[in-house]
Amino acid sequence: MTAMLVPVEEFTTPDPITVTEEMAMEDVRALMEKHGIRHLPVLRGETVVGIVSDRDVRLVLGLPGENIQQVRVSDIMAPDPLTVAANTPLDQVAFTMSERKIGSVIVNEANGQFLGIFTASDALNALIEIMREGDAPTG
Repeated sequence: MTAMLVPVEEFTTPDPITVTEEMAMEDVRALMEKHGIRHLPVLRGETVVGIVSDRDVRLVLGLPGENIQQVRVSDIMAPDPLTVAANTPLDQVAFTMSERKIGSVIVNEANGQFLGIFTASDALNALIEIMREGDAPTG
């Protein structure tokens, strides 16, 4: 099989739903549920400063007590998420995610501007598409 140099950008979710550091957990949970997503980039202005997962949110919302309303995204987000350039080869990104056991990475344009998010689900979709292309009949 020949090596394919597919940039991660081809399977990145562009302009994803994002949250801010000040958002409450119930609002984040509702946003995730409404859009069927599990990872949200956390923005400060136009800069990604963290990422929050549905697991983080469920953990907090499962805690007893009245203080849950005081918990904000900034309290639970993973700061400084892994970022990659849009032209990084897909296999390299997927390997790094697997090696570090992370479910998503932030994808930036060449100039460093936030482009989107690449998740494990995106990686599976890429695998399916690439494998199906390899099975396509040649004519």
